[in-house]
Amino acid sequence: MSLAKKLSMAASGLVLIACATAAEAKDLLFWSTQARPVQEAQAMREGVLSGFDTPVDYQPNEDGPWLTRLKAELQAGKGTIDVLGALHGNFAAMSADDLMDLDDLGVSAQSTTFNTLAKLGTDKMQYLPWMQASYIMAASKQALPYLPEGADINALTYDQLIAWTANVEEATGEKKFGFPAGPKGLKHRFFQGYLYPSYTNGVVRTFASDAAVTAWEKFRELWSHTNPASTNFSFLQEQLLSGDAWIVFDHTSRLAQAFNDRPDDFVAFPAPAGPTGRGFMPVLAGLAIPKTAPDMEASKALVQYLMKPETQIATLKATNFFPVVDVALPDDLPPSVKAAGDAVAKMSGSADANPGLLPAGLGDMGGDFNRVYVDTFERIVLAGQDIRTVLDDQKKVLAGIMEKTGAPCWAPDAPSEGACPVE
Repeated sequence: MSLAKKLSMAASGLVLIACATAAEAKDLLFWSTQARPVQEAQAMREGVLSGFDTPVDYQPNEDGPWLTRLKAELQAGKGTIDVLGALHGNFAAMSADDLMDLDDLGVSAQSTTFNTLAKLGTDKMQYLPWMQASYIMAASKQALPYLPEGADINALTYDQLIAWTANVEEATGEKKFGFPAGPKGLKHRFFQGYLYPSYTNGVVRTFASDAAVTAWEKFRELWSHTNPASTNFSFLQEQLLSGDAWIVFDHTSRLAQAFNDRPDDFVAFPAPAGPTGRGFMPVLAGLAIPKTAPDMEASKALVQYLMKPETQIATLKATNFFPVVDVALPDDLPPSVKAAGDAVAKMSGSADANPGLLPAGLGDMGGDFNRVYVDTFERIVLAGQDIRTVLDDQKKVLAGIMEKTGAPCWAPDAPSEGACPVE
């Protein structure tokens, strides 16, 4: 081979390397704890991020590796991560000094509550609410004629829900409220994210408060109109379809089959409100930019792109997480997604919304924390024990968990320095 040809090949190789390096340098690293399953991650890449004008390297990770790399880059003062995607709890554990203020992007969620949470106790947006999932109420249309007079199904109170279930029982002779109290049911999330925030404006600090006594009294009243077989119910879509329950509470994914199989027979609506607001548990994910992002302008552009209504719809299709911006859901979505999305939007956007966030900072004691609420339910509601006695007993167990983990308070409890106290 001639020297000229060798030089030509070498030059071509250098050009290819330079082009590859340039292409690699252009890719924005989207470092996420969400959409980790292979199918969801691929759907994010192909159905969501492919529409952005700059190539995006979407890399989902478990919480541990996600945080380890992020911390290493922040400590080094130089990084490769352009955009972060994670749950509210991930960001709440970080310092505001680690993240860019995002007020100047001029975008936010429809929910004022979510926007307040995203400030992380500062006066600036530390992350942008990105997508949400939640638990909702659903009912057979057969139950609608028995709504209490003047009740708005999209703005019910617990008293109205109790009256509604009582009306149905009186009319049919059957207890038609369904609750996920089975072994695999998500009953603990109802107490942590719905009942307690609605009656006590807390979940840990207020665990044994007088307001908590009232909350359990109300739930006992609701239970008196509940299908007694609820102790075996775990996926309430089954009871809606069978007719064993006409009014139910559950996670959106555990109601999907009922809406997809018989969309004209059921309605979805927000959880009820109590004296301290409409407690609900959002699984809230957000977008943030670390202060070590290598291309700040491109990072901001990607965040703005992900908040566009059309991108939020694409994200819904890819992840089954619902939009946080005001958007009309298209008709080609599965009926369950459309019904649940509408209920979630009304719930999170309500004026009295009072989110009870997922527990954070508990490590491997998360199961012990949940057990406190399950044991309390079983003793008070199923065994009929004295409410005050049970709360005082379980308070000691809960305090021990909080002290051992050192987990600080999360919303709606007031912030704490160190372990969240059980007052």
